[in-house]
Amino acid sequence: MRIVLGVTGGIAAYKSALLLRLMTEAGHQVDVVPTPAALNFVGQATWEALSGRPVRTDTFEAVDTVNHVRLGREAELVVVAPATADSLARAAVGLAPDLLGNVLLTATCPVLMVPAMHTEMWTHPATVANVELLRSRGITVLDPDSGRLTGQDTGPGRFPEPDRIWAQAQELVAGSPRPRLAASQRQTSPPAGDHAGPDAASHSEPHRGPEGGALAGRTVVVTAGGTREALDPVRYLGNRSSGKQGVAVAEAALAAGAHVLFIGGAMSVEPPAGAEMVRVESTQELHDAVMTHAPGADALVMAAAVADFRPAEYMDAKIKKAEDGSNPVIRLERTPDILAETVQARGAGRPMPGTIIGFGAETGDATASVLEFGRAKLARKGCEMLVVNQVGRDKVFGQDTTEVTMLFADGREPVAAAGDKTEVGVAIVTELAGLLGSPGRLDRMDQ
Repeated sequence: MRIVLGVTGGIAAYKSALLLRLMTEAGHQVDVVPTPAALNFVGQATWEALSGRPVRTDTFEAVDTVNHVRLGREAELVVVAPATADSLARAAVGLAPDLLGNVLLTATCPVLMVPAMHTEMWTHPATVANVELLRSRGITVLDPDSGRLTGQDTGPGRFPEPDRIWAQAQELVAGSPRPRLAASQRQTSPPAGDHAGPDAASHSEPHRGPEGGALAGRTVVVTAGGTREALDPVRYLGNRSSGKQGVAVAEAALAAGAHVLFIGGAMSVEPPAGAEMVRVESTQELHDAVMTHAPGADALVMAAAVADFRPAEYMDAKIKKAEDGSNPVIRLERTPDILAETVQARGAGRPMPGTIIGFGAETGDATASVLEFGRAKLARKGCEMLVVNQVGRDKVFGQDTTEVTMLFADGREPVAAAGDKTEVGVAIVTELAGLLGSPGRLDRMDQ
């Protein structure tokens, strides 16, 4: 999830650093937007170190990316914590003297404001009226706690504990319809060597590859990485996927001349330079991204390690150890079957890709081998090709080498490939080119 954390000039700003840690440890991308006054309490270096993202405060910074509009448009949640009386007043009348004010005017996602101030300020008729006005516009304004304030003062106006704020934010997002990823949320990943993080946006033209490549003029959607299913504000269910194989496939497709739209989940590697980038976290987010971006593409390669199950119930607060020593019971439910749904949508007339490639990470058991499970999955899913590999603690996930067998729905002989994941990525894209009617062996990319 893309979060903007606005921080205004109150002494409670130091507690927002703890809130930021909760957000990032849950796997979310957080852009911190402090007001100039907030930097008097917590410096820019702290925010950048904790978020792993560049921090800007002024409307005229990063003008080339239209940053003052982009941040609000792309956000899926905006949290202003602490929100001073002054910031509440500015937001109520729509003032935008700084970057945070612009974010609040352009955001269409849920907005949570967390007031913190002296009691007299909180109970002042002007503040009361401003809070009522903001709430009438759909902004959630959290009531402050009552307790020790700055100095010797005590009363309502105390900044709530970060875990309470984060729980409220999670509840707010869960109860709000999540917009599908739109064109404005797409990114072009930075070129190799760029010091921006993997989520940094670039407005350069997407890489198109060589004009004479086997996939020249084709659009290929590639999914990669693992999905994470939230259990409580701190924990999630995930898997060991590194995203390496999906990145290798995307890079091979780019080298073959394709325009690549890369949908990335949790990964331990950088996304492919030159691909159009969409970030997701959960299986539902991946489902929505595929259903939004796959129509009209020539091929879809589902290399992501998708969770088959998620917690049936999300806990608003962190699950604690029971004093009686009993263990919590976590009930699971199925996640959407994205591969099968995409094939079904195509059969129902939606303009889904004519070539869909799935991946089958299998372990095999006493009833069937890895390849037998793979053949059954290919028939069940209805895709054109299935890449099957055997996984385990020391196999495939996170490793640089792999062995796969490619199975085909049209009955042609299986194709095996082994080596490092770059070589296997080239082998997969070679078969993809053949399925698209552009046969020919692709060369290994330069390292």
